[in-house]
Amino acid sequence: MAEHTSSSITIEAAPAEVMGVIADFARYPDWTGEVKEAEVLETDAQGRAEQVRLVMDAGAIKDDQTLAYTWTGGHEVSWTLVKSQMLRSLDGSYVLTPAGPDTTEVTYRLTVDVKIPMLGMIKRKAEKVIIDRALAGLKQRVESGPK
Repeated sequence: MAEHTSSSITIEAAPAEVMGVIADFARYPDWTGEVKEAEVLETDAQGRAEQVRLVMDAGAIKDDQTLAYTWTGGHEVSWTLVKSQMLRSLDGSYVLTPAGPDTTEVTYRLTVDVKIPMLGMIKRKAEKVIIDRALAGLKQRVESGPK
């Protein structure tokens, strides 16, 4: 099994508020940095995204990808790659853990396999940068309130 990279951050908001931002794919270009377009292709019976098309621009890597999402209760969402131009596989998740009144610990886990050859150390470094930027953007977006 491929190695994964993970990191956590504490956000001053209730888990439901954090998950609300995570589930709002239309706003991803506002806070993620790498996501330039996000389009929900399919939703489940609760109206949550099941397939999302993302246009990414992470500097050296530009990609148009479709991800399938699985929602577990109100505290976890995971995704896996359906199709991509640059990636062979991509699996990730956000797990939200209450950490006190209106405080949530968010753990982001990511495993990426690119179609081009890349040293494992460089790939994990890229995963870490993606995770850290996403968590910082999520924290800023949630804590700054609705816009």
